[in-house]
Amino acid sequence: MNIGLSGRTALVTGSTQGIGRAIATRLAQAGAEVVVNGRTAARVDEAVTRIAADVPDARLRGIAADVADDEGAAGLIAELPDVDVLVNNLGIFGAVPVLEIDDAEWRRYFDVNVLAGIRLTRAYLPGMMDRGFGRVLSISSDSAVVTPVEMVHYGVTKTAQLAVTRGFAKAAAGTGVTVNSVLAGPTHTEGVEDFVAELVGDDLPWDEAQRRFMREHRPQSLLQRLIEPVEIANMVVYLSSDLASATTGGAVRVDGGYIDSILP
Repeated sequence: MNIGLSGRTALVTGSTQGIGRAIATRLAQAGAEVVVNGRTAARVDEAVTRIAADVPDARLRGIAADVADDEGAAGLIAELPDVDVLVNNLGIFGAVPVLEIDDAEWRRYFDVNVLAGIRLTRAYLPGMMDRGFGRVLSISSDSAVVTPVEMVHYGVTKTAQLAVTRGFAKAAAGTGVTVNSVLAGPTHTEGVEDFVAELVGDDLPWDEAQRRFMREHRPQSLLQRLIEPVEIANMVVYLSSDLASATTGGAVRVDGGYIDSILP
């Protein structure tokens, strides 16, 4: 299949590292003009430089803004009033016993993992609908379906993200715009390396730590390894293209078979 995104503008939130940067890189390779986003100009500039090195002919922009904040989101939207592809990738996670999570932390997780995507979708979806094309993708998680005991607050926000996606997809019905979630499984990112160290100890070589983490904390995985960010990005590029025109309102799995269900 020939996936070409030339002429499309894509915004990827939280794209200075990990899954977000991999998504931005693959979208650039597919020909899209990609807007890299992060909270600080230094991190955004560094990510743009790294992506440009990997994709020499990439069309890239960087916008530093905290989209989990009202002002930050408004500033980004003012600078970038229209996009063809919106990837709500920004997210936070961390291991905390559920009885120790206070109200402020619940609110912080909701603001970052749910409300940031709602703000941007609400801003960009009407223009997509008017133009008859658009793709909204939210990077969710297997934790939306299999609530992890060590981070219930994260799982709850990812479950909410699925419902938000379905609701916006209904609002865009019949317009040529699709709205989907991507259920990412346990993925190898910088943040996950720290998370793995928290759970299995930081005195083990990475390969051994990864195997122990999957064996003890994610034994349901059929892949039996962490997913690489580019594997998530490949699905996002497909869903961003014309080829995915009949896929909307869904939760598409790139979970390594982690979710023990025929359907999400």
